[in-house]
Amino acid sequence: MSMQPFTTLTGAAAHLPRANVDTDVIVRIERLTASTSRDGLGAHAFEALRYREDGSEDPSFVFNHPAFRGAPILLAGENFGCGSSREGAVWALQGMGVRCVIAPSFGDIFFSNCFQNGMLAIRWPAAQVDALAALCANGASATVDLQTRHVTAPDGSVHGFEVDSLRREALLHGLDDIGLTLKDDALIREWQAADRQRRPWAWPSAGAKAAA
Repeated sequence: MSMQPFTTLTGAAAHLPRANVDTDVIVRIERLTASTSRDGLGAHAFEALRYREDGSEDPSFVFNHPAFRGAPILLAGENFGCGSSREGAVWALQGMGVRCVIAPSFGDIFFSNCFQNGMLAIRWPAAQVDALAALCANGASATVDLQTRHVTAPDGSVHGFEVDSLRREALLHGLDDIGLTLKDDALIREWQAADRQRRPWAWPSAGAKAAA
């Protein structure tokens, strides 16, 4: 599957310091129906925090602040994306414009789902997340560079991050696991052809076609 490549990202960084924000808070299960398209999930992201009971926006929620509408970077709290395994949580964040989440820790399945859908998830110590949030509090932009594995803060300071090499390659090229494998399609076919010669008995379908 092809996705939008991730190389560098510059924009506002919205701070949501709550711990244990689960996937049901990110997007409610009833929103993940055939009647709601993947692209339409952004309107339902964080709705319990984002909207009041009458449906109006809650001005205290960070993404409702003018400086952070459509912010592409989310600075989150501990254990972000815990709970159920719903992939729609990542889709909802993307629908809001988020392409990178930086947090001290993540729910494991959510963390994997991020990379499978073109979103970069970065683990940083809580103090480092808070320090970047303070520098970005007025809406000043930060830059995330996946090629160099650095985040540049609004004050010009540069901070590194770690990311699995295969996941990094997949994001840089806009590929999921299948697409990453198919990058080596020529090598796979070459190996298959050689193995057919070495072990024809292991390729019964090829043998049946030849006999026909």
